[in-house]
Amino acid sequence: MFTKFFHELKSAGLPVSLREYLTLMEAMDADLAGRKVEDFYYLSRASLVKDERNLDKFDRVFSHVFKGLETISEEISAEVPEEWLRLMTERYFSEEEMREIEALGGWDKLMETLKERLEEQKKRHEGGNKWIGTGGTSPYGSGGYNPEGVRIGNEGKRQGRAVKVWEKREYKNLDDDVQLGTRNIKMALRRLRKFARQGAPDEFDLDNTIDATARAGYLDIKMRPERRNMIKVLLFFDVGGSMDPYIKTLEELFTAARAEFKHMEYFYFHNCLYDYVWKDNRRRWTEKIPTWDVLHKYPHDYKVIIVGDASMSPYEITVPGGSVEYFNEEAGAIWMKRLTDIYERVVWLNPVQKDSWDYVPSTQLIRELIGDRMFPLTLGGIENAMNELKR
Repeated sequence: MFTKFFHELKSAGLPVSLREYLTLMEAMDADLAGRKVEDFYYLSRASLVKDERNLDKFDRVFSHVFKGLETISEEISAEVPEEWLRLMTERYFSEEEMREIEALGGWDKLMETLKERLEEQKKRHEGGNKWIGTGGTSPYGSGGYNPEGVRIGNEGKRQGRAVKVWEKREYKNLDDDVQLGTRNIKMALRRLRKFARQGAPDEFDLDNTIDATARAGYLDIKMRPERRNMIKVLLFFDVGGSMDPYIKTLEELFTAARAEFKHMEYFYFHNCLYDYVWKDNRRRWTEKIPTWDVLHKYPHDYKVIIVGDASMSPYEITVPGGSVEYFNEEAGAIWMKRLTDIYERVVWLNPVQKDSWDYVPSTQLIRELIGDRMFPLTLGGIENAMNELKR
């Protein structure tokens, strides 16, 4: 496995040397990583990565070779044996079967019943409609189907209906060095411009210098402030989960925005805005930024652009504790209202095709919260969004 890890890193373009690999093996022989995958991750990263630009490549190779995630639980604590969650078969449901599956009866009932299942269940179960397991219609487990449930164990993308996902996931930072395909996005973003000359006079003013010299009879050099786009932008990116297929498009948008808006601040969130955001996905659990601090720091004249697919369980928007990752004390809808109350101009760019918006309840909720100012993440959609922000 370690040899495969080394070759995968080389294939991914990381400049890993044989000497560094042998050093890692010596550290393993000395039991420096103990028996924890997390400790081995940090040990191998320190041994093999010399440039922080390669950290994301390393993370992707590591997650591919060592397929294991650290499980977290906040309100409910219990050890679910791995055997219970092992997929023995892959079950596919017809549309008629899906329509027949009924929801449990709301968020509170869902979590209350989960506690009961954890106390009662004594063995692995597969293909049923009640216990924690795989391949069935139970709302608890992995690999089956239920219109609302708690996914326990992550075997890849399934039905996309989980109310709460019990894994601590690491997301990739958006690379603002990507240039491919950004030119047209830059042209669309240029609709949001307001030029002014403010700040220190650090630009040579040729016309005024000629005029002043002619009047004075000697060389009289004149300077002026540089002409800059004075529009100020707050950019919020939804990352992880169902947003993964759109990473390349988001990177292009991020690169273009960095080039066009000199007064721009960006933050990451997941699914819906809650009580904190973050700037670095590698440190998202340790370097949280309270959303209140963002709303108080940046004045109301900032233009707000939110980028996300707005695809989630409606509980994540309407119910305290609805976040898929932790127990949020206030519903996402409350934070969205605070954002729109403070900032007059807020738009939402959605990478999902517009034709499907009316069929996703969470998308409809978000559109209501932002005053139906959601636009598709296309060139035409970006242009319309910029026109909306200019009003």
